[in-house]
This record gives sequence, structure tokens and C-alpha cells, in this order.
Amino acid sequence: MNSAIRWRIISLQAMLVVILASASGFLFYEGNFVTGMVHDELVAQQIFFPGTDTIKAGGALDPAKFSAEIRNYAGQQVDNGDAARVSSALSAVNAQIATTPKTDPNYATLQAQATTLNGQKTSLFQGEMLRGTLLNSWGWWMVGNYTVYAAIGLMIAAIGVLGAVAFELLVAVRKPESFKVKVGQKVLA
Repeated sequence: MNSAIRWRIISLQAMLVVILASASGFLFYEGNFVTGMVHDELVAQQIFFPGTDTIKAGGALDPAKFSAEIRNYAGQQVDNGDAARVSSALSAVNAQIATTPKTDPNYATLQAQATTLNGQKTSLFQGEMLRGTLLNSWGWWMVGNYTVYAAIGLMIAAIGVLGAVAFELLVAVRKPESFKVKVGQKVLA
């Protein structure tokens, strides 16, 4: 490889490092912006899970009715996407009721379960609008997280290309170009 081609490759690698690092920096910024915005908006709403004293039979967070995932947030403020996501069990039961015929023996059980979950929803969060907003917050929280993961991937790629540039500049350039010329022998017959 002659020096002109080597410098073209080094120039392209350097541009690739700049592009990947810039894209990575932008994604880090955007990911942190999105998750920060979701956090700030949720904190401003001042939504709290019922306290730990309600984790008892007949309480607002009755262990027989609420999963451990929800009970783990007892007494805490909803301030991130994961906390906003935990109130979606009622939707699944309502969808199951909609597809179950009224003559099905499980229909009454599903309706009782839906009534229980409805009571839980009312005691935890008022209204379907809040639930939708919380799930929307969770979705944007996840977009922010995935954006940060993409930024990490691009930064790793930029570091890899930077390593290739360093190799070209520090190791490959030091090797002198050598040419082997094969001299043919004339055979007399």
C-alpha cells in the first residue's frame, strides 16, 4: 500500500471517528433529556403509592390482591417509568372478559376479578387518564434508556475506529515499504 492510499484511509477513519462520536454524544444527550423530562413531569404530579402500612389483609395494598412488584413501591413517589408501568393488570382482565361468552362458567369469576381490580385501581390511582399518562411516561422512559444504549454502542464503534487510526499512525506508518524484485535468469539452450 503506498503512502497516498494510507493517508486516504486514515482520513476516512478519522472522519468516521468524528461522526460516530458526535452521534453517540447526541444520543447520550437525548436519552438523558427524555428520561430527565419524564422524571421531572412525574415528580411535579406528586403521585404516591399507598404507604407500607397498607400492605396487610384488607389494606390498600393487600398481598392477596397486589403483586410484589406493586407492593415494592409502597410509600414511594412515582418518579420514573418503571413505577409508572405497574398498574396495567386490569386491562388484561377486561380484554379477557370481552372475549369470554356470558354463558361460560368462568365469566362470573372474571367479572369478580375485574371488580376487585377496579377497586384496586380506584384506590391506587384515580381515573383512566392518569393510567394512560403513566404508561406513556414509561414508554418515553424506555425510549430514553434505549437511546442511551445506542449511544454506548456508537461510542464503542468510535473507539474501535479510533484504535484503527492509532494503529495506522503509530504502527503501520513506521514500517518501511519494501519491494522485492525478482531477477530472472536467462537459460541458454
